[in-house]
Amino acid sequence: MNFSVNPLVFSVVMAILVSGCGQSAPEQATSTEPDAAEAVTTSEVLLTSEPTGAEEVIAARKSAEDNSEVVVVGRIGGSENPWVDGRAVFSIVDNSLKACSDIEGDGCPKPWDYCCETDKLPTATALVKVVDQDGTLINEDARKLLNLKELQTVVVKGKAKRDDAGNLTVFANGIFVRK
Repeated sequence: MNFSVNPLVFSVVMAILVSGCGQSAPEQATSTEPDAAEAVTTSEVLLTSEPTGAEEVIAARKSAEDNSEVVVVGRIGGSENPWVDGRAVFSIVDNSLKACSDIEGDGCPKPWDYCCETDKLPTATALVKVVDQDGTLINEDARKLLNLKELQTVVVKGKAKRDDAGNLTVFANGIFVRK
């Protein structure tokens, strides 16, 4: 039997599965500690000015080398749920793709899934993992931590990580939200 797995789908599924690992009752018992760290982390990660030299997702997927510093711009989305619950992880899509809400008359209830552009998504999406100054993934939901929403345009700054399939993950230590 011969079948293939879409690397992007595989990466997102694995990220969701892994996100549930490691959560235990002791972490929940110390609920005041994450709140104290949250304010510091937010001010360290959320940028007040846009970094220069941002590349669109498609261009960054072509040019970014593994472990290189990158600045990438895109819109939050790419699936019905572009978030990893409880973690500062989300996907962004190249601005050249149209969300369903950008198409006149389209009544899609979740336009950030880009269901009108699914054939282009595999090469136009990047995963963003928000990390602290030490490069450790922040264990706080990005929506809560950074007040992010689907279809917001963000500029992320950090280290690129490539896989064998050409997928791009940005370990972001700085995020600017375009208004």
